[in-house]
Order: sequence, then structure tokens, then C-alpha cells
Amino acid sequence: MTRRLQKIERDAIFVYWKMGPLKNILFLARTLRRQPRMLKVRPALNLFFLRYLNHFRIKDSGGHWTVHSHLPPLNHKAYGRFINDHLLKRIDGPSHAQVGITNACPQKCSYCYNRERRGRAMDSETLLRLVRELKEMGVVWLGLTGGEPLLNPDIARIVEAAADGCAVKLFTTGSTLTLEKARELKQAGLYSVSVSLDHWRPEIHDRNRGLAGAFATALQAIEIFRKTGGIQVGVSAVVSREMVGRGQVEEFLEFLQGLGIDEAWLSETKPAVAAFWDQDQAIDPAEHRQLLLIQDRANRKRGMTVNYLGHFESRDFFGCNAGHKMVYIDASGEVSPCVFTPMTFGNIQQRPLKEIFTEMKSRFPSGDDCFINKNFPLIRELSRGRGFLDRAASLQVMDKAEFGQLSGFFRLYHRDPKGKKA
Repeated sequence: MTRRLQKIERDAIFVYWKMGPLKNILFLARTLRRQPRMLKVRPALNLFFLRYLNHFRIKDSGGHWTVHSHLPPLNHKAYGRFINDHLLKRIDGPSHAQVGITNACPQKCSYCYNRERRGRAMDSETLLRLVRELKEMGVVWLGLTGGEPLLNPDIARIVEAAADGCAVKLFTTGSTLTLEKARELKQAGLYSVSVSLDHWRPEIHDRNRGLAGAFATALQAIEIFRKTGGIQVGVSAVVSREMVGRGQVEEFLEFLQGLGIDEAWLSETKPAVAAFWDQDQAIDPAEHRQLLLIQDRANRKRGMTVNYLGHFESRDFFGCNAGHKMVYIDASGEVSPCVFTPMTFGNIQQRPLKEIFTEMKSRFPSGDDCFINKNFPLIRELSRGRGFLDRAASLQVMDKAEFGQLSGFFRLYHRDPKGKKA
């Protein structure tokens, strides 16, 4: 490393030392040495990332230098691609994607974003081709979902196809998991797993999931993944307004801490299905701020990371990236802005993905509010009793949809180095 780069590195570390947890300094220094192109990123964006990192403790989770599971590990090839393709080259493609690899699932969650979706499931060759295309478009983080993705017998092949240059995360109920399957997924390159768990009381979780024994299945899956090693193990939890209002979220986090997991990924109940198109069930700004504070208080302590989706997509940080830098392709090939939006802009079994995404992105400028939280009343109005909108209805929604201002990240991203709008 040249003297100039060494000086820049020292200056960056000093700035971070003044702003963030001391334990992160070592990871920052090691990351700069591993990913030197970070130093070519516009200084304002690097400072933005430093401010964001101040809310987390970087950890070594199974050999992965992890901020949280929604970002590629800092020592992963995918993070280098994120820097090069999205921060330096500023390509138009998505950085994040989720793919449904099956519609099958033993659980019947009332708030499941997949419950109203129908259609013929893609075969394994189509899924493998889709994964390759997503990576070519710029995807560096891939979430595998469903249905229950473990029910796809070719899941290890799909993980392996994505894992070279892409951080792969699995969202699972834990159903059918064995130690042999967990080891196979690790060998294929799985980076992170989030096991669904919504409450510390078995009867409440089982009721939410519509299946007796769902709680026991989740705990067993967590233990299997922990025993496997080399995978960042977390829980994905849907937090109800009732839990927030009763002050139960921190009690729940204490329970999760006792499970020995690496991360608790939290999201409020989203109006992603017709049963939740009700303003009384949507989180309000005061509850949102409460969850932000809970995350920050938890992350000042040692132990698991708390990663609240509403923090990542808040106006101060990355905002809502649905349809802009995030894309969801369900198990039938329907292309949506994100998993929570019951809309389609086309099917990859009928039209090229790149063509569909380009059209969709032209209508999604990104904003500082969650798209579905802001626009579900419009979707309800235009749904005509349907829980999932076809392309024609989706385009009608977009003619009237509202977006907020640009988020903190995109305000900087769309400015030139002199501070003017690009």
C-alpha cells in the first residue's frame, strides 16, 4: 500500500475512532486492507457508511466479518463487488434480491407475503439460470425464501450457484432440517440463516404460524445451524403492534439472547396481504421510533446484533429500495419490487428479467418511506377484491403511488463530488 493510501487509511480510522465503537476499529483496518477500493469511494459516502456502522458492532460470525445479515460480510467477495459495481461504477441493476424457490410450506401464517400468490413453480434449471442472471445484473446479496425453501430438493445447488460473489441468506421455518442438510448448505457456501420465530411463548408462536409444534421446530433448527458452525445464525421475527405497545419487545430479545444466536432481525407486521390492509394494524411513527431506540440500546451491549428493518430503510439511512435496488421473484417467476408488495410487473417465464426490472425501476425512484406502508390504501382500492395484483393493476397503482424524499444515502449518491445534484 502506498504512503498516500496509508495516510488515508489512518485518517479514516481516526474519524471512525471518534464516531464508533472501539471494537470496530480492527475490523475497519482489516477491511481497508482487504478492500482497498473503498478508498476510491466518494468521501461523503464513506463518512455516511461510518455513521451507519456506529449503530452496530462488527462481529466475526463463522469467519464472516458481519455488520448485519442484510449486508454482505466485509471480507466477502460480494462486498468488493458492492463497492466496485454500485458505489464506483454506479450500475443500474439491483444490489439485493430475494427469490422464492418453492411455494410449498407446512405453516399457514396469517401475514405471509406469499399466501395470495399462485402459479406454476419454476423448475430447478430456471432457478439456476435466474440466479446467474441476477448476479450478472449486479446482485451481491441474495435471500432464498418460499414457501419453505428447505422443501426444494435442489436448494444446495441453488446456494452453490449464487455463493461465488454473492452473499446468500436463507429464510426458513426450520421444517425438515437435518444436521446433514445444514452441513450441505454450509459446504455450498451459505453465509447466513434466519429462522422464523415470533414469540417466546410456544403457544403464541404456533398460533401465529398456524401449526402446532412450529416453535419446537424453530428451536431445533437454530441448534442444528449453531452446531454446524461457519454460518451466521439469526432469527427473523415479525413484531406485532401489541408487542410494541405492551413493552414486550425487549423481553423477547432477552429470550433470543439466551438462544446463543448471532442476530435478531426484526420487522413490524407489514400490510403485504389483504387481511392486513388496515391502518389500525400499521405501525405508527411513535412505535417506529421506539423500535429504533430498542435496536440502538441493544447494540451497545455485547451479544447478538439487533437489526431492525425499519432502521435500514429509514430516511436517515438507505430508505426504501423496493423496485430500485431490491427485487423479488416469487416461486412462479412473478417479479415484484420486494417481498412485501403484492404486485407483479411481469413473469420471467414469459419475458426477460432485465427488461421487466428496467421497466419497474423507471417507476420506483426510491424514497424515505416504506412503499407498502405508504401505499397499501391505494393497493386496497385498486385490488377489486384480489389479494395479488396483476401487471395491469400494478401499473394503475404506480400511476397514483406516492414516494417521499430521497433517503440520506441517495441524497449523497445522486450528488457529484462538488455537492451538486448529479
